[in-house]
Formats: sequence, C-alpha cells, structure tokens
Amino acid sequence: METSPATGVIERAAAVLRAVSARASAGASTTEIARTVDLARPTVHRLLTTMADEGWVDRDARSGRWTLGPELYLLGAGAAARYDIVDHARDIVDHLARESGESAFLSARRGDETVCIHSQEGSFPLRSHVLHVGLRLPLGVASAGLVILGHLPDREIDEYLDRVSLEGRWGPEHSGDGIRERIAQTRETGYATNPALLVEGSWGMGAAVFDGRDRPTWALSLTGVETRFRPDRRIELGQLLLEQAHRLTVRLR
Repeated sequence: METSPATGVIERAAAVLRAVSARASAGASTTEIARTVDLARPTVHRLLTTMADEGWVDRDARSGRWTLGPELYLLGAGAAARYDIVDHARDIVDHLARESGESAFLSARRGDETVCIHSQEGSFPLRSHVLHVGLRLPLGVASAGLVILGHLPDREIDEYLDRVSLEGRWGPEHSGDGIRERIAQTRETGYATNPALLVEGSWGMGAAVFDGRDRPTWALSLTGVETRFRPDRRIELGQLLLEQAHRLTVRLR
C-alpha cells in the first residue's frame, strides 16, 4: 500500500518529535534533529516551525535549540491515565535500586523502540550514566530492548530483524545473528544482559513486564559498572529483576 502525502508528513513530524524528545533536557539543534531523522535540514526546519505554531515544540531564542512544547504536556496529561504506569511501578523501581545499589529503570515499548520513563539511582557511587528518562533505543539494543524483543513470538522477531539494520549505528555486535544469539540466552535465563555493548565498562540487565494479553510491554532494568556484574552476582541480580517484574505484572493485571 502506497503512503499518501498526508501520511508521509505525519510520519516525518512524528519522527522529528521523537528526536526532540530524546534530547528533552538540553534541547536539540535543527541540524542534530535533521541528522537523527535522516531528512534535509530545510524540511526539518519547516516541520519544527509549524509545530512551534501549534505549541508542540518550543525554541530557545538565545541558543536556537528545540524542546518539547506546552501543548504536548496537555496531550500527555490526557493520555497518562491510560498509559502511564509509573505510579504503579515507582516503589518497585525504588526497591530494585535499594536492594542492588545500582541505578534502576522502567522502560516502555513504543513500536520498534523502548523509551525510558522512570529511573532511580542506587547507593553505589560509580554509575554508568547510559540510560536516562526520555532516551529511546531500538528493540534489541540495551537490556530493556533485548528482553522485550526476546519475549516476542518468533515470527515478530523475524519480521523486525528483516526490516531494521542496527549494525551501522550500534556496532557489529548488533548484527541479526548477534541479536539472535543474545535472544537465545535471554530465553534460557528469563532476563537479558547487555555486556558493555553500548559503552565500554557499562553493563545492564533487564526483565520483561507483561500486559493483560501476556505481551512484553515494559521492562525493568539495572545498569552499573562492569566490576559490579560478576557472574555470581549476575545470577542474584537476574533473580531480583525477575521477581520484581513478576510483581509489577501481577499488580498491573
């Protein structure tokens, strides 16, 4: 089915909004956004200008950087009652951080990506600083995206890996074969492990949280420095993640 011009504009605008959201704290320049969404800078500038008129984005008059606008806050508030599970998960994320000493996160699946929606720092003084609220990553990248992908049906995994190519941006470890190998390990243990594939020395582990249809819709994860993820401790952290992910799954049902 061919994409209509109107649909194409919506898709481009959505991609631009996601790129702005990924840099919500510091804002993003037009050039950075254009590079992220692989569109011409003038096209991105026109989209941003139109969205600014609607209140979807704001532009800092001094720096020229774009951030999310007030209209999105109002729209988000309306959607929160249906989709936001942070209030249900807050004490569980806190428990993970307190028991492990590592930074704990809650991520949600959004199409072919995961987005971090809540975090809590642990007591251990060294942190990896890889994940943060608002960060989007493709399925199969980092422990949250890997554990969600790994719990999907084989057909959906095959379709996803056929339509995406992660090696160019995320490295050769994210080839289709590499991801399938880690999926097999994830299914064997129940939890996913990211052995410093994004940032040297930064490890992560994740467990899936399921919705009422038994779909992996969210993930709980822990990140920290490599020395904190010895083989014996990974078993302990994996069990802790699985217990808390099950606890949240039951609560949401």
